[in-house]
Amino acid sequence: MTRELPSPTTPLKIGTRGSPLALAQAHETRNRLSTGFDLPLQAFEIVVIKTTGDNRAMIDADRPLKEIGNKGLFTKEIEEALLTGGIDIAVHSMKDMPVEQPAGLLLDCYLPRVDVRDAFVSRAHAGLADLPRGAVVGTSSLRRKAQLLNRRPDLRVVEFRGNVQTRLRKLSDGVAEATFLAMAGLKRLDAADVPATAMAPEDMLPAVAQGAIGIERRSDDTGTAALLEAIHHRPTGQRLAAERAFLAALDGSCETPIAGLAELDGTSLRLRGEILRPDGSESLADDRSAPVEDGASLGTEMARALLARAGDDFFSWK
Repeated sequence: MTRELPSPTTPLKIGTRGSPLALAQAHETRNRLSTGFDLPLQAFEIVVIKTTGDNRAMIDADRPLKEIGNKGLFTKEIEEALLTGGIDIAVHSMKDMPVEQPAGLLLDCYLPRVDVRDAFVSRAHAGLADLPRGAVVGTSSLRRKAQLLNRRPDLRVVEFRGNVQTRLRKLSDGVAEATFLAMAGLKRLDAADVPATAMAPEDMLPAVAQGAIGIERRSDDTGTAALLEAIHHRPTGQRLAAERAFLAALDGSCETPIAGLAELDGTSLRLRGEILRPDGSESLADDRSAPVEDGASLGTEMARALLARAGDDFFSWK
């Protein structure tokens, strides 16, 4: 199917959540398409879709996401709009995306990945090592919670959700002494005023696909596929193929503490992976390399090796 280029009268509809970060990612997608095809911005319409997760997260702001229900929590309504033709493409933070898409949808376009690191955020302390014993740290991420308790079991971790502004307000209100955000999100929001210190991957391995934006489309929409191919960043796709295969083989979700990072060095791909018990009492890690074209196989093999070491109840809460 050959698709006519979008125009102000027949715009390409870009679906997104309505958070400041989600909108920034949608605008980046629109700008890249506009520049790539020398089209006016009006040829692309950004459609904000409120998801179940947005509604329930506001109502249950102090409950862990795993208690609310994770699968499709922030994607269901967007993907339904995509399947029914209400939008033409959907823009997602890849670290939040399930490893499998609904029938009829495909994720095969990625924008250039930016800073993968976690950001330590505190108004009073320069870094994790500076936190006093017993300090309260806020996070809604099971991965970050497990990593923190594994490295600093003396800390107390509390549920801590919301956008950047909400979390900073909670810090000011004394709900916690520190929290964590993604460096990529802070950069995309131009949030230079946030008191953030980047955490090296050696100290806190990031979430799978952190820092990457994915663009989802209908699998039979070859016309839109041709548009997206022009802005697809192949190295990011190669890295995510390894990381998401690792996650898929672990049956990973927001309920399991898993970290993974693939990096390219010429024709070679290095993959680091970590799984943790939810209470942080144990961590298992691996570090392997393979040719770039074998990245997905490498991710699967690493996951199986870690699972063999972990045993059946590794992800169970004690």
